[in-house]
Amino acid sequence: MDGTRLRSAFETVAFTTAVPFESEGSAVDHDALAGNLSGIYDAGARLFVACGNTGEYYALTDEERVAVTATHVEATGDEATVAAGAAGNVQEVLDLADAYEAAGADALMVMHPDHTYVHEQGLKEYYRAICDGTDLGVVIYKRGPTLTRDVIVDLTEHDAVVAVKFAVDDVKEFAQTVEDAEGAVTWVNGIAERYAIPFAVGGATGYTTGVGNFVPRVTLALFEAIEKEQWDRARRIQQALRPLEDLRDEPGAGSTIANGNNVPVVKCGLDLAGYEGGSVRPPLTDLGPSDRDRMETHFEHLDSWTPSQP
Repeated sequence: MDGTRLRSAFETVAFTTAVPFESEGSAVDHDALAGNLSGIYDAGARLFVACGNTGEYYALTDEERVAVTATHVEATGDEATVAAGAAGNVQEVLDLADAYEAAGADALMVMHPDHTYVHEQGLKEYYRAICDGTDLGVVIYKRGPTLTRDVIVDLTEHDAVVAVKFAVDDVKEFAQTVEDAEGAVTWVNGIAERYAIPFAVGGATGYTTGVGNFVPRVTLALFEAIEKEQWDRARRIQQALRPLEDLRDEPGAGSTIANGNNVPVVKCGLDLAGYEGGSVRPPLTDLGPSDRDRMETHFEHLDSWTPSQP
């Protein structure tokens, strides 16, 4: 898929998918994963992000990451676009990129830098080496201050960069970055439905979703409302989804670290929706009983809720 078509393919809802395991975090259950993917594809999903944070990237081996990506390609239709996450040193990322390309992926999402010490010029060289070393489209993933505006603006001028996933809840910084960048990239709101409306006003033409794994019709209705500038309808849908996002933000029972519930909520939602979620792998834990009860209440409300027309 050429760069122009890939940029266009990211102008939608990017479904960041969860990975079901066979039992208690053991081997990846590829049959269950394929079933989940087919279900959300049938609901209208066309852009899939495999091996992201929702997909427990750091709990997977490289072999598992490649196999998970291959399942995404095989289980979704010809209209689907598949991006896959990668992290590490330049050669590690490029090795994964080669394997992803062989598996049929369309794009490479470079995870947010996790090195303790970084330099802006070094970051530019790091990303440019990756862009120069792969034929896949490249998605830049910003999830914190390390990846500065100057670095992102510079990278948008590289032909390989097709999208920027901006996952920081700073609309002012996002809008200024979009304004400063001259490269032709698609801007993606990387923090899901809660910020979909303000980020759309600031220049995002797509957003990522985790809850879309189990309520795809609702998040696709939100995207449609935003795309048509039906703001009242968009706000109603957004508020209906907000309790799920609030629960994902919480640390989880027995923890003080924010967002510990993020992936467990998605996996619980998959189970409730008749898909396959199952358990998470360490360093995550499954939802506690109280949070699961709340999750069931939120899901029952959404499962019977119809996004109103304008």
